[in-house]
Amino acid sequence: MADITFYTHPYSRGRIVRWMLEETGLPYDVEIKDFGTSMKAADYLAINPMGKVPAIRHGSTVVTEVAAICAYLAELVPDKALAPAVGSRERGTYYRWMFFVAGPLEMATTAKAFDWKIDAENARAVGCGQRTDAMDALESALKNKSYICGDHFTAADLLTASYLGWGMMQKTLEERPVFLDYVARMNAREASVRASGIDDALAAKAQG
Repeated sequence: MADITFYTHPYSRGRIVRWMLEETGLPYDVEIKDFGTSMKAADYLAINPMGKVPAIRHGSTVVTEVAAICAYLAELVPDKALAPAVGSRERGTYYRWMFFVAGPLEMATTAKAFDWKIDAENARAVGCGQRTDAMDALESALKNKSYICGDHFTAADLLTASYLGWGMMQKTLEERPVFLDYVARMNAREASVRASGIDDALAAKAQG
């Protein structure tokens, strides 16, 4: 058995963690959990009381939440440089955008998906501000750069590209040229292609 157990479903944010696991090269076991049944079963609720995937168990350590899992996995393989060096300027930028994607960007896309009211009166109390504020901030961070926080790929790029790609596909984010180019380049990575192939096959199998 591998030291890492990955709990997921092919139609979930687990696809992001699958990509991250493939980037690390670490061996892992997989447990597919189904919505409304095994995700809510007592044995899995002991892993994640939210009854959601993804989650990982590494030895006796359990990590949930996509950004946290990606950050944790990056630390396990320092030789892969999936996180900038501790104390470097890039490290701060890395944390900034990891948390930005998990917070303001996801809030902005969720607000669009459910048509939540964000206007001049309440924008200052909402984590993403106006929805376009989050998109403008991210576009500025990516413009004329190959990667979001330095001169090479990190877990922050993986997370950012995943959320941008999903948001544009679901029409909750604008298809800005900077976003389209960035997502295409990140998705062309070998680990991304391999991870997508695994989850696409599992999705096809689930559909019968």
